[in-house]
This record gives sequence, structure tokens and C-alpha cells, in this order.
Amino acid sequence: MRKKLIALLLAAALCALAFAGCAQNKQPGGEGSNQQGSASGQILSVNVGPEPNSIDPALNTAVDGGTMLVHTFEGLTKLDKEGKPQLAQAEKITLSDDKLSYTVTLRSDAKWSDGQPVKAEDFVYSWQRIVNPDTAAEYAYMMEPVKNAAAITSGDITDLTQLGIRAIDERTLEITLESVCTYFEELLAFPVYYPVRKDMVEGNDNWTRDPSTYVGNGPYKMVEWKHNEAIVMEKNQHYYGLSELVPQQIRFVLLEDDNAILTAYENGDIVLADSMPNAEIGAWKEKEDFQTTRQLGTYFIIFQTEKEPFNDPRVRKALSLAIDRNYLVDRITKVGENPADGFVPDTVFDADTSKKFREEGGGYWSVKETDYESNVAEAKKLLAEAGFPNGEGFPVVEYMYNPATPHLEVAESLIDMWKSQLGITVKAASQDWNVFIDTRKNGDYQIARHGWIADYNDPISFLDMWMSGSGNNNAMWSNQKYDELIKKAQQSGDREERFRLMHEAEDILMEEMPVAPLYYVQDLYLKNPKLQGFYDSPLGFKYFMYASMTD
Repeated sequence: MRKKLIALLLAAALCALAFAGCAQNKQPGGEGSNQQGSASGQILSVNVGPEPNSIDPALNTAVDGGTMLVHTFEGLTKLDKEGKPQLAQAEKITLSDDKLSYTVTLRSDAKWSDGQPVKAEDFVYSWQRIVNPDTAAEYAYMMEPVKNAAAITSGDITDLTQLGIRAIDERTLEITLESVCTYFEELLAFPVYYPVRKDMVEGNDNWTRDPSTYVGNGPYKMVEWKHNEAIVMEKNQHYYGLSELVPQQIRFVLLEDDNAILTAYENGDIVLADSMPNAEIGAWKEKEDFQTTRQLGTYFIIFQTEKEPFNDPRVRKALSLAIDRNYLVDRITKVGENPADGFVPDTVFDADTSKKFREEGGGYWSVKETDYESNVAEAKKLLAEAGFPNGEGFPVVEYMYNPATPHLEVAESLIDMWKSQLGITVKAASQDWNVFIDTRKNGDYQIARHGWIADYNDPISFLDMWMSGSGNNNAMWSNQKYDELIKKAQQSGDREERFRLMHEAEDILMEEMPVAPLYYVQDLYLKNPKLQGFYDSPLGFKYFMYASMTD
């Protein structure tokens, strides 16, 4: 998921922020810092991105928005520090013998941030809202394990009550699946499965923008949103785990420029910076503040497969093979990423959890530095077969990205590689984040940068997004055989069969090449060494509810 949100702001703009000082030479978290108070009453200021595109559990698709959602909402389950699902809003979950039906008892002390009890009907409404085609939720396909979800989303069933969830009473839910789903309790922890309040949402498109209507059931509640400046959250006094929460207030400082973010961190205005200028990595790499975490993610580019010349898989494959992935990770990103030789990353498990999916599936091209020339030779051959020998007659096309580290640097490198190796001209097209994601979603591009962090540790999280008509299939690609394999994998209760089907599906994806994987993601951020109790997830989310600044 997965999208670091950066656009252009001047570092000097920090001086205008009411919550941040501009004095120079402050140490992070030191004198002049706004990380105030005792551990249980501290105000933590952090940066995980700029103005979010959405903080609606149904509509958010970005990692920064997801971080905010895990603080303000909660599902039937939640993931612990090890990424394992634990009971959350659910007090008890019982699975039927055939593993197709779940009976869920809600906590008696589950409450919304305004004190009203969380009811079973809240989940029924929220899940029906997700699959309702009118909601246009990009993540609607993640509901497909639930009975009739896919048929409702496609419009084949118009009665939302046919979705496999019903309220038996105020505290009891019955959930029916289409087929056995071994990772369903992990899905329940993902934001798309969170409940929202009907009386706050219905008829109010701006419900997420106003603290009075942004009523959640999570550990924190939003109390202020200074647009393009900060989202401020405070402890939810009605949360069942209130006594375990540490900071009184979390200020998500909304900065978009890498230089401004670094300045804020150096001045002590934030204690965590989720991005930094690429040119500064070398200077910070050996410092205690510098943090990297291997994520379940892939950084890649996508081709608009409905537009010429990218409707030809030979063209797509040629551009992919001409990419020097070792150059990108050694000279551009420089934080230990592995060059990609397949779409599913090298951190995702296979059927045998002692092995990785990538290890079992193997690579689709060589990422050995010594094999780059042979990759380029194959790329030139494919491009000639497509009617563009040495790039002759190839139209000038655009590569679209949002201006952030390392997207600009990657764009410049790819454009140079395609020119020098294939003789084709690609122009860079930069768009600010909110415009960029809408443009990409609508297919109004030719080549675009992308990245995906898993929603749970299973290959299907990387593969089902490329099914025909999927809300996250921004490549506009369609392959009937691929769809059939993924559907079978989704419905199979046999682990060995599931993984065999997913390997076969990835074979098709990499042969057709609607996407060109570049490298497997490392999350990079700066963290004040005095910040304790913070943790992050391989899924990309960052957790501050148990964090504090120590002396």
C-alpha cells in the first residue's frame, strides 16, 4: 500500500505553523521541542506524510492514512507487534466445524469516541457500505472472502442484505464466507473491515473532515484538523484499553517536502520523520536516528495496457528488461533494498513457512549485475519484434510520478536507461500526490510509478489486485486465465493448492508484464533515540499509542 506522500513546500513554511518553532540548532526532542509533559501526558509530534487523500476506512488506500486509521478506529481483531491477529472489538470469535461461519461476540465495553456503544449492526452497515458499488471503494475486493461480496460489488446482486454478515443481537455477529479463508482473522484487522457510524456518515460526504462527526472506536480521537498543517488526536476516554495508552496527544504534522521534513526533525519539531532527502541519506546513515525496516512490499512501475504502444506485452517487457535494478538500489535508494526479480517480494512466506514465495517461485529475469547486458539484448530483440528496431518509430511517451524521494531520482534514472539502451524518449511528468493518485486510478497516464505494501503476509495480497476490474488494478490489465487462477486460490482451503495456483498466476503476470517490479521495499525513517514504545509494522503502519519520550 503504500505511498509516501510528498509535494513541494518550502522549509521556511515551518515558521508559519502554530505548533512548531523556527529556532535553529535545536536537537531533536531537546530544548525547545514540543514533545511536552510526563510520559502519560506527553504531546508527540510526528510526520508520516502530508495532507491525507482520505481517512475514511472505506476509501483510504495509502499507508499514511492507514497509520492514522489504526489510531482512530479498530476492527474485530488487531495485529500485535509481531503482526499476529489478537481480539480487539471482539470478545470472542468462534469458527464453525466447516470453517465457513464465524460467530462473533463484541466486547461489552466497546464504545465509540462519543460514548455510544459499538453495536453489531455498525459492522453490518460498514461492510455493506464497502461492497456497495456506489461507494466506489478501491479495496472492495478485500471483502470477497465474505459470502456474496464479489457479486454485490459487480452488481450481479443488488440487495446489500445478501452480504454474508448479519446482526443476531446488539453484541453478536454471524459472518458467512464464500469458502474457507485461512487468513480471515488477519483481514478483520485491516482498516477496510473497520466499523463506521451510520448516523455520522450517511448524507455527509465531509464527515471525516470535522472532529464532531469523525467518530471512531479506536484508542484516539481526532480533535483538530488544520488542513495542510496538522491532524491532532487525543486519547479516546471511552476506549476499553484507555489505561494502556501513553501520549495524551499525537500531532500528525502534515509536511510534503523532504527538506522541510528534515528541518522539522533537526529542530525538534517532530520526533519521527517518515521521509528525508535522498541526498542526505549518506550523512545520516550511521546515526542512531536512522532507521530502516524490511517491509512486505514492492516498488514497481505500471503500464497503461489499454494505450498504445503499451497494449503490446513485448513493449512492456522490453522496457522492464532494460532497467538496471542494481543501479537503482546501489546508487539511488541506497538503504539495502534487494533488486526485484518477480512481483511478490522476497519477504512473503510460501506454503511451507520455512521458505519464501520468491525462493520457491524463482526469478523471472536475472538481477545479477553481470547479466544486465544480456537482459538489454533481449529487450532490444523484443522491441524490434514489436516494430520499433533500435527505438525507431517509438512515440514520445510520459512517465508519471509524484515529487518525493526517491521517485524523482528513480524517474530520471529510468528515462536515461530507456534512452541509452533502447533509443526511446520518455518525458517526466510530475503531479502532486492527490492529483497523481486520481490520475493513475483513472488510467490517464502511459507509464507511472507505483508501490505496494501487503495488507497481510500472504501472496494473494499482491496478486488479487490485478484481477480484471479490481479497484487497485490501475494498469487496466485483464487476463481471463489469471482471474480464474486467483479465484480458485481464494476459494481453496488446501494450502498447497493455493500456493501452486498463486505461483501459476504470477507466471502469467510476469509474462504479460503490466507491471515492472524494480526492488523490494525498505522503509526508511528518522526516529529520535529518546522515543520509546514506538513500533512499526511490515505492512507499513506506525504505532504511537504506547510511545513516549524518555529523559
